[in-house]
Amino acid sequence: MTVQSDRRDTAFLGHPAGLFWLSATEFWERFSYYGMVALLVLYMQHSLLLPGHIEHVLGFTPFRHFFEWIYGPLSTNALATNIGGWYLGLVYVTPIAGGILAERFIGRTAAVTMGACLMALGHFLMAFDSSFLLALLCLLTGVGCFKGNIATQVGDLYGHEDPRRADAFQIYFIGIQIAVIFSPTLCGYLADHYGWHWGFGLAGVGMLTGLTIYLLGRPTYPPEPLTQKKARTPVRNPLTGRDWTSITVLILLVPVLAVAAIGNQQIQIGYLVWGEKAFNLTFFGFTMPVQSLVSLDSIISTVTMLLVILFWRWWSTRWTEPNELTKIIIGVALSALGPLALAAAAVTAVNGHHASLGWAIAFHLLNDFGFANVFPVGLALYSRASPKGYAGIMIPIYYLSLFAANVLTGWIAGHLEVMKPTSFWLLHTALIGGAAVVLLFARAVAGHTLAPDYGHVPDAEAKTGA
Repeated sequence: MTVQSDRRDTAFLGHPAGLFWLSATEFWERFSYYGMVALLVLYMQHSLLLPGHIEHVLGFTPFRHFFEWIYGPLSTNALATNIGGWYLGLVYVTPIAGGILAERFIGRTAAVTMGACLMALGHFLMAFDSSFLLALLCLLTGVGCFKGNIATQVGDLYGHEDPRRADAFQIYFIGIQIAVIFSPTLCGYLADHYGWHWGFGLAGVGMLTGLTIYLLGRPTYPPEPLTQKKARTPVRNPLTGRDWTSITVLILLVPVLAVAAIGNQQIQIGYLVWGEKAFNLTFFGFTMPVQSLVSLDSIISTVTMLLVILFWRWWSTRWTEPNELTKIIIGVALSALGPLALAAAAVTAVNGHHASLGWAIAFHLLNDFGFANVFPVGLALYSRASPKGYAGIMIPIYYLSLFAANVLTGWIAGHLEVMKPTSFWLLHTALIGGAAVVLLFARAVAGHTLAPDYGHVPDAEAKTGA
């Protein structure tokens, strides 16, 4: 449901004033999230899971038993990467519960406020070894309440026919990209020079800043869905045979898309663990924190996203633009080349030598050009190909691919210590390339089921996992 906003409300760059407050809030929330995520796995490997620290983590023994029940005995490094993978994956699942909570019980503003408070608390709890698991629980619960509901509030600023909606989300996502550029480097610098908890503390300060901004902007937000219950009722026609086929195909694509995403999702787990030792991060006597590689990816992904949008607009003026599934196949195939650059870097990073950051830039260019055609286009496919009234169900199903991708990525990263780095990255290329082949087969067999009248592909924060 969207509210019918007054199009005369142009207080912020021609948009409703609420867009400013919501975008500024999301900037600081993403600042805190990506700052924390960039530290998480390295913090566990270098500090928390080592003797002298791990004994103090409340409830850690049964927590570790749970992971080893799933995977078998795990080394310290493998345990860290698997915990990181599950955390990053669950970020895409908890918003489903957060959306239900807001829609049926407390409203979106209350849910977002509660989520921001929980995330701030979680970041500060990371300052103590004993409260590590409680911190993760607060962060996951908080992001579940926050993530989907604030994005929905942005959409609800506009009436159904208001053409400003697409531009509003572009402004919203630009803020996210800027946050990801700065937060990993700043939090990483504090962690490297003053201690891990200073890095987590900066993330907490960022979240408190976002909460303050959100509360200041409350008068400008759209009405709560609880006050518009009848208007919210979705229109669902009886499902036809074609509808059921479309739903089945979209569900079957989820595990394939999960495998296709492992190279991109590895950026926040195994890539940092390996890159810390492999790359030359010193320039003019100054050593960058390895978390700066996440900032580098955000810079490149912002540029590549814009270039891909412009490219397809140019292409459409001369030829027929490919449908979503075809674009996804092109993107996955291109991104499969990215880990080859890291495999080449691994060849040079031997016998005490460090690989040039040029290899990292090559990886990010190939990966980000590819995934500019995957994640946002995937959102477009699942929202457009879903039967009328079922997009609200199918979009969360699409996000399950990112949940599975992160869990799989964490498990694969746990093999870094027993695999040669070259083999490790070639494995990624093989898996991603295999996913592209399966998608190509799916297009040949069931492509007609999903074939649309081509529509505009919206931007999305999914490229960074936002």
